[in-house]
Amino acid sequence: MQLQEIFLAAGLGSGQSLVGLLPILLIFLVFYFLLIVPQQRQRRKNQEMLSNLKTGDRVITTGGVYGTVTGFRNSAVQLQVANQVRIDVARTAIAGLQPEGSDGTSKESAAAARKKS
Repeated sequence: MQLQEIFLAAGLGSGQSLVGLLPILLIFLVFYFLLIVPQQRQRRKNQEMLSNLKTGDRVITTGGVYGTVTGFRNSAVQLQVANQVRIDVARTAIAGLQPEGSDGTSKESAAAARKKS
């Protein structure tokens, strides 16, 4: 009799331990789909953008510098930030492409430049 009770208790305990792991598994799945998957998509999109850079693209760096791509070296990109001013930045320092039609200046600063000239 006692052996049967021990086996029954062991069987119930293992079933309850699986139910106890269910919330941990659900939390892991939620974190995976809410945090890890979007981050992987973002990284893949950024890597694709960096690999498709070409001369003439207008970009912004992670430091906030706007420029036009003028050349490439091993892991560096040469940007023209003003007339006769070129800088080399790491390819990974490029945060993104500027939207078409955007020149990196605000409407207010463009209007102020026109008033001065």
